[in-house]
Amino acid sequence: MINLLKEVGRGKRGARDLGYDEALLAAHAILELKATPAQIGAFFIAERIKMESVEEIEAFVAVCRKHAYRELIQQGLDCAGPYDGRKKSFYATFPTAFLLAAAGLPITLHGAASLPPKWGITLHDMLKESGIDAERLSKDQIVQAAAGTGVLYVPTEEWCPPLKALRSIRIELGMRTVLNTAEKLIDFAHSPYLIFGVYHNTVFERMAKLAGNLQYKKALIVQGAEGSEDLFIERPTRTYFVENGESHLSMIDPDAYGLETSLPEVVWTATEQLRVSESVLQGSGHLAFVNQVLLNAAVRLQLAEKADSVEEGLYICKALLDSGAAWELYRKWQSAMRSEAALPCRTT
Repeated sequence: MINLLKEVGRGKRGARDLGYDEALLAAHAILELKATPAQIGAFFIAERIKMESVEEIEAFVAVCRKHAYRELIQQGLDCAGPYDGRKKSFYATFPTAFLLAAAGLPITLHGAASLPPKWGITLHDMLKESGIDAERLSKDQIVQAAAGTGVLYVPTEEWCPPLKALRSIRIELGMRTVLNTAEKLIDFAHSPYLIFGVYHNTVFERMAKLAGNLQYKKALIVQGAEGSEDLFIERPTRTYFVENGESHLSMIDPDAYGLETSLPEVVWTATEQLRVSESVLQGSGHLAFVNQVLLNAAVRLQLAEKADSVEEGLYICKALLDSGAAWELYRKWQSAMRSEAALPCRTT
């Protein structure tokens, strides 16, 4: 580990990217806690200064996957948003998941308790507001809930224990690390489709190449709200579409579909995120949030080849929202996850 640190820690001008095999050695040392806490912290900071290469991130993804519980649970879309949560925007991906599942597209969501640098509201927080403590559920129980609804929620640190072991170091550092990207790409269900959120447009090409290297059938890299995978509804969103090793920039403009809407001022809490999500699924939410869910769902249906166009996706999703099918599926999933939470937790 010391020799690897010397390569990445020579300063902004002297540091070099590690090759894939070298990065694998570093990832194994860190995720298996063979490196000391000081070495782990030094590596993370050096990489943050240098900026991680595609090969380095891919190596950390590979080692995270090696230590994670990954099964062919369902063939659908993996929604990879930031684990440091939200502070200023609606968690559209949550209600969108149930609308997509109602349309026949299995969805995988995943997350953990909030992390730096943002320390925002997470999916974990929203589930707890709903009476669901995902960390207490066994793998079998979560998979069974997904089998009945098409929505899989993975508590990442329970299904990939090395990430849980590294939480204290990440908290002490208080900044993003290579793990902030790697943990989003564990792909617990072996999904063929990926939608992935980024904050800066400077990482588009790297993330597009990484998605290609990881052999997703199709992927959409989104510069969304707070670095999430959620498309904006009040303005166009920059995205990168990836297929067959090729990628191109695409602007998704809600005004092109008659959906552009100004957002209301909201003080977001976990309670408010859940309330707004449920109101959208019931068809009684604010128009801006309803439209945001419809747009995100339609684009994801097209990405996963469940609709030939965004317009067709909107037609499908609007009908499912109006009929109450998405709300009924959400209630079924919620009931399954709540009832399972009351059972003794067992390992699998």
